[in-house]
Amino acid sequence: MNQADVTKLMSQLRIAVRPNKRNLKNADGPEGRLLKLRKTVTALVKHERIELFYNRADEARGYAELLISNAIRHGDRHKATMELADYWLLEKQLVHKLFRVLVPRYENYSVSYTRMYKAPRDYPGIYYRQSVLELRGNPYPSLLTDHSQNRSLLHNVLLDEARKEFRRQKLPELVI
Repeated sequence: MNQADVTKLMSQLRIAVRPNKRNLKNADGPEGRLLKLRKTVTALVKHERIELFYNRADEARGYAELLISNAIRHGDRHKATMELADYWLLEKQLVHKLFRVLVPRYENYSVSYTRMYKAPRDYPGIYYRQSVLELRGNPYPSLLTDHSQNRSLLHNVLLDEARKEFRRQKLPELVI
């Protein structure tokens, strides 16, 4: 079996997973940590945008990407995919949302299905890195500001001057 055939057997994540040490501790041990991650993935699928600590968002993002990519790849008739969705989604009506809403939305995507932003920190107080984790194509307004309409940006100033120069050249032709 050559390498091309092997890569088709495994789904590939569309985000970079770095081998960083994670300081994710829980009083209930590994089971409590997994329960928190399951609640996070469930909330992400339910609300499509959540705000939480950066470390948990970073780890939950990988599991959400894996869940969506397997749902797209295998569909709802695949037993292992249904077991995966049943495990990660605590509310069972969200399994229907995964296959009926999210899979059609993302089946033609070539980029990751989630987006993660760093959120501003609360001041004063203990500094914990906050982040916003969202599914792409959600119905909420964008968190990124649109700088294309800012008149002070260099390219907008140059375009305005080019328009004025073009109009000055065309004005004598229109008058005649």
